[in-house]
Amino acid sequence: MINKNFQKWFNSQKKLNKIRVKIKRLNDLENWNYGKKLIFHNSRRFFKIIGIEVKSNLAGKNWDQPIIVQNEQGILGIIKNKKTKKYLLQAKVEPGNKNKLQLSPTVQATKSNYQRIHKGKKTPYLNFFKDNKVKFTSQSEQGYRYLSKFNKNSIVVVEKKIKVLKNFFWFSREDLKYLIKRKSVLNMDTVSVFSSFIRKNTNDLPHKKMREIKNWIRQNDKIFKLKIKVKPLANLINWKVTPDNITHKNNKHFSVIGINTLSNKREVTEWDQPIIKGKRIAFAGYLIKEFNKTEHYLCKYNKKPGLKKSTLSCTANTSDLDNFKTNNNLNSFEKKMIRDIFLNKKNKYKKIYDNILSDEGGRFFNCEIKYKVLKLHNKTKVEIPSNYFWISRNQMIEMIKRKKVDIEARLLFACANIDKII
Repeated sequence: MINKNFQKWFNSQKKLNKIRVKIKRLNDLENWNYGKKLIFHNSRRFFKIIGIEVKSNLAGKNWDQPIIVQNEQGILGIIKNKKTKKYLLQAKVEPGNKNKLQLSPTVQATKSNYQRIHKGKKTPYLNFFKDNKVKFTSQSEQGYRYLSKFNKNSIVVVEKKIKVLKNFFWFSREDLKYLIKRKSVLNMDTVSVFSSFIRKNTNDLPHKKMREIKNWIRQNDKIFKLKIKVKPLANLINWKVTPDNITHKNNKHFSVIGINTLSNKREVTEWDQPIIKGKRIAFAGYLIKEFNKTEHYLCKYNKKPGLKKSTLSCTANTSDLDNFKTNNNLNSFEKKMIRDIFLNKKNKYKKIYDNILSDEGGRFFNCEIKYKVLKLHNKTKVEIPSNYFWISRNQMIEMIKRKKVDIEARLLFACANIDKII
């Protein structure tokens, strides 16, 4: 159970942090240019939204879509106290968060933000992550919504006592184990940082050697092809591009809308921006099974338009759980896993993790993901396709270090292993 001081502090932060978000026509956004080709900020910083044409031999075949381009790498950093072993997180409101206030990393800022292009307030504790000695691990963001977007993740351990600002709070590992099970309390970026800093098990006997995993990836790289080409937003096939918003003609996938935000605790008090609005709820699920008394995660080989290289995805992943049965981007195996195992209330598999968390609220509007991890019985047999592989827990950590695991799979792995963060 979380300590009472946290609940008192968090309730006070809910009262102090005010935010009001209104939908606004894309054509009317202040300081943004919305043309036939793209959407961009007048400063030419922050991010832009362009159109792409995708050609592939994956389940979804060929398609067009809008996508975010944000070339600069942001900093996602968490301070850890060496003596108390606690982590410093901040209460932060984001315009896209359904519940507005969540627990973010100590520092969560794009380069444009911490360089104060918006002429806003300074980013607190940024100096701890500007030291040349700080080691960052660069990880990719959402591969269907960002084009080649990476953020720098880090945990900085401090020995000296530091002044804690009112909207920041120290959390123990036990606190985090409790909070990760609560709906949309831990911010996506917080979980992202932790995913890169999970300790390996002392004993790990993989079903297959790492060289076999590499060979499996190389073989699939030869089979699955994906190419993208930039094209004007106005020319996107199956998309309606209007002065109000950008939507899919069949109401599939996400849309691009505009918002105006007023907030009393952000770097600036008011701003306009375009934002991605997803479907009602997405889904990400892992199946776990023991081989050699070692937990293994069933991973899928994947290629995404926003990522230059192939990655490992979780067992099943869809941006629209309500309509997964008719989703052409899902293969038959994924649909079967979602229908017969993940959503089957009659199955008796051990539930390792089951919760709903928000997607990143700075770029995505009211997007929530249902995360689920189930552990199969040792005698359960699963006939897996050639683009799936059982990967041990320590191998997963190694693949995350090598930037070979996509963000949905990384986040879910962290949710199931939050008690093993460094």
